[in-house]
Amino acid sequence: MTQQIQPTPETRLPVQNRLEAYAATATFDRPTLVLDVDRMEEQYHALKRGLGRADIHYAVKANPHRAILERLIALGSHFDAASRGEIELCLSLGARAEHVSFGNTIKRAADIAWAHSAGITVFAADCTQELDKIAANAPGAQVYIRLIVETSNADWPLTRKFGCDRAMALELLDYARELGLTPLGFSFHVGSQTRRAEFWEPTLAEMAEVWADAKAAGHALRLINIGGGFPAFYGEAIEAPTDYAAHVMRLVEEAFPGAERIMAEPGRGLVAEAGVIACEVMLASRKSERDMHRWVYLSIGRFSGLAETEGEAIRYEFVTEKDGGPTGPCILAGPSCDSADVLYEKRPMHLPLALEAGDRVLIRNTGAYTSTYSSVCFNGFPPLDVIAI
Repeated sequence: MTQQIQPTPETRLPVQNRLEAYAATATFDRPTLVLDVDRMEEQYHALKRGLGRADIHYAVKANPHRAILERLIALGSHFDAASRGEIELCLSLGARAEHVSFGNTIKRAADIAWAHSAGITVFAADCTQELDKIAANAPGAQVYIRLIVETSNADWPLTRKFGCDRAMALELLDYARELGLTPLGFSFHVGSQTRRAEFWEPTLAEMAEVWADAKAAGHALRLINIGGGFPAFYGEAIEAPTDYAAHVMRLVEEAFPGAERIMAEPGRGLVAEAGVIACEVMLASRKSERDMHRWVYLSIGRFSGLAETEGEAIRYEFVTEKDGGPTGPCILAGPSCDSADVLYEKRPMHLPLALEAGDRVLIRNTGAYTSTYSSVCFNGFPPLDVIAI
């Protein structure tokens, strides 16, 4: 259920919307992610207008909060699930099995069998062993082959762990058919936070060659899964979601002629801007009188929700009670007794010089990949709390 508590209107933080107003004034015992489900719905409609005939398969891993999933089910969304747990959650809330794909290329045989028995018919694979597991535990299932992306302009390329190359992909289509499976087509992921639609072009050109080769080899491909990559705003300009999605779809339609089905798997681009984290400053200090940078320690860190600061790949926006005053560079870190719990050091953040312990801080656009990256009480710090308004 969504929270109905209304915060008081007084706040010293420069808030932009009702989500931030709530996070700025409500009382929290610990770092808390506040979600605005209506804001998520607006983003869904905006993306859908641009994506047109493509089916949105929401990447459940981005944020599996019940209020998010329930709203998306009501809107007719489909879902990309990475585990049995995510499938069970979607189905328990009313999602139809035919609207859920098992998109992880690394699956336990027992989970494949369970998913098949639950009515899941579409599975991803990128090697022969995975196809063997699917054939043995979900006979006759539909499969798509994940392609490795070697050319990415994303802020966070996903080029190593998943997918296979062109030659292997064609072999896997043949092998899937030999196993009695139905090879539908291909999937790929252009990379997380691909900020401009034209950044998709080199990846699509690469993928289009594999599509054409498969067609020439006699495979009647029907599906292309373009994955995620739809961006959220983290301080650098991005296109409006409808315009962005429409541009991507024009490129996709040109690259994959004959694709009867197009799947898109937005996660970050759908829910990031529907969330804000409320936390506080625990300490602001310097290591010496010669130190050019202050250290600002927050009540939330890499192990309690901000894992995507790894490599400083995602640079969040921070709002504080002291905004408007003089600022200076600081190294931002979490509260745990672990030296890896440093958020931004290579490119220090500029934050108010007056920050002190107890000051409230809001972290904008944190609705994606925060709550589920939160550890279970590392160092005794509680995991990130989540509420929906």
